[in-house]
Amino acid sequence: MKKFQALLPHIAAIIGFVLVSVIYFHPILKGDKIYQSDIAQYTGMAKEQNDFRKETESEPYWTNSAFGGMPTYQLGANYPHNYIKKLDSVLRFLPRPADYLFLYFLGFYILLMVLKIDPLKAFFGALAFGFSTYLIIILGVGHNAKAHAIAYMPMVLAGVFLVFQSRYLLGGILTMIAAALEIQANHFQMTYYLLLLLLIVGGFYTFQFIKEKSYKELGKSVLVFIIAGVLAIGANATNLLATSEYAKFSTRSNSELSYESDGKKKDSDNAMSYEYITEYSYGKAESLNLLAPRIFGGSNHEDLGVDSEMYKYITAQGVPPYEAVNLVKQMPTYWGDQPIVAAPAYIGIIVFFFAVLSFFDEKKKINYILLSGVLFSLFLSWGKNFSIMTNFFIDFIPMYNKFRAVSSIQVLLELCIPVLAVLGFYNYFKMEDEKKWDALWKTGAIVIGVLVLLLFGKSLFDFSGVNDDYYLQSYGPEFMQALKEDRSSLYTSDVFRSIMLVIAVFGILYLYIKKTFKPLVAVVLVGVLMCGDLFFIAKNYVNKESFVNANEMEVPFQPSTADMQILQDTTHYRVFEVAGNMSNARTSYFHKSIGGYHAAKPRRMQQLFDYQIANNNVGVLNMLNVKYIIQSNEQGQQFAMNNAFANGNAWFIEKIKFVNSADEEMKALDSLDTKNEGVISKENSEIYLHSLTTNPISKLTNTEFKKDSLASIKLDLYKPNHLKYTSKNSNEGFAVFSEMYYNNGWTATIDGKESPIYNVNYVLRGLQVPAGKHTIEFKFEPEVVKTGSTIALMSSIGMVLLVIGGLYFENKKNK
Repeated sequence: MKKFQALLPHIAAIIGFVLVSVIYFHPILKGDKIYQSDIAQYTGMAKEQNDFRKETESEPYWTNSAFGGMPTYQLGANYPHNYIKKLDSVLRFLPRPADYLFLYFLGFYILLMVLKIDPLKAFFGALAFGFSTYLIIILGVGHNAKAHAIAYMPMVLAGVFLVFQSRYLLGGILTMIAAALEIQANHFQMTYYLLLLLLIVGGFYTFQFIKEKSYKELGKSVLVFIIAGVLAIGANATNLLATSEYAKFSTRSNSELSYESDGKKKDSDNAMSYEYITEYSYGKAESLNLLAPRIFGGSNHEDLGVDSEMYKYITAQGVPPYEAVNLVKQMPTYWGDQPIVAAPAYIGIIVFFFAVLSFFDEKKKINYILLSGVLFSLFLSWGKNFSIMTNFFIDFIPMYNKFRAVSSIQVLLELCIPVLAVLGFYNYFKMEDEKKWDALWKTGAIVIGVLVLLLFGKSLFDFSGVNDDYYLQSYGPEFMQALKEDRSSLYTSDVFRSIMLVIAVFGILYLYIKKTFKPLVAVVLVGVLMCGDLFFIAKNYVNKESFVNANEMEVPFQPSTADMQILQDTTHYRVFEVAGNMSNARTSYFHKSIGGYHAAKPRRMQQLFDYQIANNNVGVLNMLNVKYIIQSNEQGQQFAMNNAFANGNAWFIEKIKFVNSADEEMKALDSLDTKNEGVISKENSEIYLHSLTTNPISKLTNTEFKKDSLASIKLDLYKPNHLKYTSKNSNEGFAVFSEMYYNNGWTATIDGKESPIYNVNYVLRGLQVPAGKHTIEFKFEPEVVKTGSTIALMSSIGMVLLVIGGLYFENKKNK
């Protein structure tokens, strides 16, 4: 009974998290779904995969609907023995996106329990973390994997702290499970940033162990982390191995080309340029929006209301008031250093207040660990605006140059500051009475002092943004003047807002010192104020207007007249939508597209577009079997142009040109007669069959082949992962297939006998085909899935045994 009573506050907290999550996203109760632009794009990308899964109850692991063809490893593929994903599904039992908000709350609450915070303060602290504006806005735009990974960060940190508290069994189990869930979330950039934070934490404790000569405790901790890490990684082996394999094929790996698409020599072989990596860099001054949300304008689509200068300007131009009201709802008030911002990264001024207050308590080492994480995160988020540190990490820290949008490392700051705040909140009520006033007035002086400086420092800013030249040219100087005046007003009003909130919380804590408020009343008032501050800012950006009928997300694209025309053709072909510019998955929803939407596109296909298709090389479109090109007329209406010169699914060629490098292969495509010629880099002329690991089974040496007018290859069977052809040729020939070359998983057989696949024309497959009539088959049966699934099964068994054994010994020890 006592154990149950001890659990009651935690049960109440969890129920509270469920209720708050559902209330915030209440349209889910009537079946509506939040419109997430990225998820709509994902739905287009994954359409063929999902249809195949429904029809066959199996996974294709390959799709032809995007970028000409790519593995589905990063498109939500389901793997055998992925039991961690099943556990994650149990934890995410609420409808999306309430499930992610609940996970924010739950993970942070567990961290605070490990830090021995009482349940009520931990409850408010978890709400404050979850309602941090950045964490809400990523749910609004559909960065679900990012939100998913962030939600498990506090849980991993909790396990690590437990281990360093010498709670080896419990800490090891929590670290193992949380780390497995974190990896399963499948956002490696967020996980990478978490590892950087854990290195700071581990480095600090290691220093303490060595300083105190506690080598035994250090050894135990290291051993626990190794075991937990190995099993967590093993449980996710299939996804990790498959992702590692695909990464070499994607735009996140180094380029083989030494020149740019404009002909200039490349400065680096890194696939992502410095400019691309640092495009989203936080401005140093812009970081002040952590304290006042719209100090830098808020977002690119703020609602300025009818009292704004912009409303006055628009109505003065003769626009009816009802139209002006709608126009001022989408004003580009943001004027920071980044190209686009959907919402400010506001952590809450009261959260910041308590974070500062935490340093007036007894000097605890965890405060300095968290402060180190805050400063580390802040400095790196400045990107090109703090180039010394950023350049060092890009050039010397492994894997850092594989990720873009460096500003997103602020997630570490948004984790560490709320922890500091709750520590300050908790410890304030435990201080001796004479210390409370001292800590309170000093904190108030610092925080209000900073805000007052911001108020008086307003004249230092001109409220001009990086996109203002465009607005000036498009709408004129009077528009810009009104916009700047509104930006200035937002700055002032939000700084005043923050000052008022600090005065309010200062007053509550002062009245508590004077015994006017009881501790419980003071805690509840401060907690409501702290969470309410964040709640209402977040509501400005993600609210009930963000929801649509469920069908709009389940079927996010409607076919155009052009689509309907193309769909009457039931053969196997590809489509290129010019307006999509290789970055839109709308076409993938209806057709087999050479474009798509993905953070890690197939590298060679992207290069083919940049170097050839963008330069109007129709021969390249022909070899990709682009039978239809979707264009738009002057009225914006789409129409489909039939490309009668598309090469088809496969064809025999007469000549192979051997070149020495990828550069020469790409340049050869400039004038290649793709119907009769093929180009192969010499490094790809030696082929190893998938079952062999040493000597090449075939070295292609022939350069010319006889091709008669009756030679043909016909596609008889199409599945994403299985293609079957019949070839007829009176001579030995070389066939080119308009399918993407991927050197892992695909096998080719001619009459049942395995045959080597050659990488032809930079992106396509080629086979040497004997004379006569033959059956040719391509099958995608990735070994990486089989190997990874075996490792995942063994690791999952190990985890279960460890959990059972650990809980048994922990319970025995407690008794």
